[in-house]
Amino acid sequence: MWYPHGYRMHEENPPMGLPLRKSKVAAPPPACPLTESLALLRGAWAPNVIWYLSAEPRRFGELRHDIPRISARVLSARLRELESRGLVTRRVLDSSPPSAEYALTPLGRELLPAIEALAKVGRKLIDQWELGSSRARPRSRRAA
Repeated sequence: MWYPHGYRMHEENPPMGLPLRKSKVAAPPPACPLTESLALLRGAWAPNVIWYLSAEPRRFGELRHDIPRISARVLSARLRELESRGLVTRRVLDSSPPSAEYALTPLGRELLPAIEALAKVGRKLIDQWELGSSRARPRSRRAA
């Protein structure tokens, strides 16, 4: 193949990068239960979707209303992922226009205590940050 004057194929002129060093950390076990559990919650908004399905089955539009900042595209992708992982079921409703409702599977329900525990810790962190920032304000005023 013809190349313009001065052009060299990448293979003829390998890059002058740093050598790749071997990791000193042992590789994780092939099937770590913690990694597998956290992988179920992977993806933006996945815990939120599971949370809002915890009380009752919801339709797509209802979930959009429940989680106003999520885009339709992301919600659709998250529901498909959760369904493929066996956490959510999709049931097509006999309605006009066609609609579907989503519900948690028994495996999906098993994640609820973990999500609730994470939310509880998150609430404590937020409370500490708010308390810390309210304490910091008077000091900054006195120093000014």
